[in-house]
Amino acid sequence: MFAPWLTAGLVVLILIVSGVKIVREYERAVVFRLGRLMPSRGPGIIYVIPLVEQFTRLDLRTLTLNVPSQDVITRDNVSVKVSAVLYFRVVEANRAVLEVQNYLYATSQIAQTTLRSVCGQAHLDELLAERDKFNARLQDIIDAHTEPWGVKVVLVEVKQIDLPADMQRTIARQAEAERLRRAKVINAEGEYQAAVRLSEAASIMEPHAMAIQLRMLQALSQVGTEKNRTVILPIPIDVVRALMQRATRQDS
Repeated sequence: MFAPWLTAGLVVLILIVSGVKIVREYERAVVFRLGRLMPSRGPGIIYVIPLVEQFTRLDLRTLTLNVPSQDVITRDNVSVKVSAVLYFRVVEANRAVLEVQNYLYATSQIAQTTLRSVCGQAHLDELLAERDKFNARLQDIIDAHTEPWGVKVVLVEVKQIDLPADMQRTIARQAEAERLRRAKVINAEGEYQAAVRLSEAASIMEPHAMAIQLRMLQALSQVGTEKNRTVILPIPIDVVRALMQRATRQDS
């Protein structure tokens, strides 16, 4: 006799209990009551009226999105593949549900198109050497598009730039030529400084003939320690000239 009422009461009890939900600290519940948006709920224990309210959980933690490699033609007509990584989070749960159908997919698409557009406006050398500038520019542009959706872009990093094989060889040759140029400049600078020092030393020793002789004897002592069989003695031109003049006088 009481079985139908007991069954109905049990169903009602199950419906009431099923409306109890637990929302974690990093989550928010976006609730619709008969199709109308209600204020977001959570964290903690919330109650969703069965059959009257529907809710969606949204994660407010920072999410990581890998932007697939995009074929980009740079401003100097070089074809490259550029990939990136995007860090973002939901700051307004209601707008993330109400303003866009799928904020994850929409953020991914806007990141891909922005990556192609920004990288296509730069020269290859700028793209390789000024990544920080491009990262900041990508972040500003993507964040401006996702802000109406309640999504905040925290960071954008260009992850990898793949160059064609012939372009890699060209860049390697260019880097080698640049290193060779620097080596020659450093060598020339060293020779210049050595010549300046030698000139200063010569100007100091020129008035002192004995100092020149002592320097020559020092050089000879250094040569003698290296077990050389042949030793060439430098003779000052003044001495040779004096000997030649004396020999000429004797002949006359």
